[in-house]
Amino acid sequence: MKGMGNMQGMMKQMQKMQKQMAVAQEELGEKRLEGSAGGGMVKVVVSGDKQVVEVIVDPSVVDPEDVEMLQDLIVIATNDAMAKAEELTNSTMGQFTKGMNLPGMF
Repeated sequence: MKGMGNMQGMMKQMQKMQKQMAVAQEELGEKRLEGSAGGGMVKVVVSGDKQVVEVIVDPSVVDPEDVEMLQDLIVIATNDAMAKAEELTNSTMGQFTKGMNLPGMF
């Protein structure tokens, strides 16, 4: 029966970790990361949970003759912000998987 107590302890640890992960996930959603392009002419702000929150475009970069350039800058700025959000997510959530040997989980 010794194995049962061990199993219960493990389950408690898992529940505690799930709560901590939920809190960390919530905190991620409150973080803001900014990506930019064109020397800061276009900025995109995303939340830590990868939602686009804001797009800021300097009016001087708006050229009706060259809409494609503006679209490219928005894409670059968005990808820049998303990469920062991904990095933050990995470093925040990575702490929960460090040192855990769970084959087949990841």
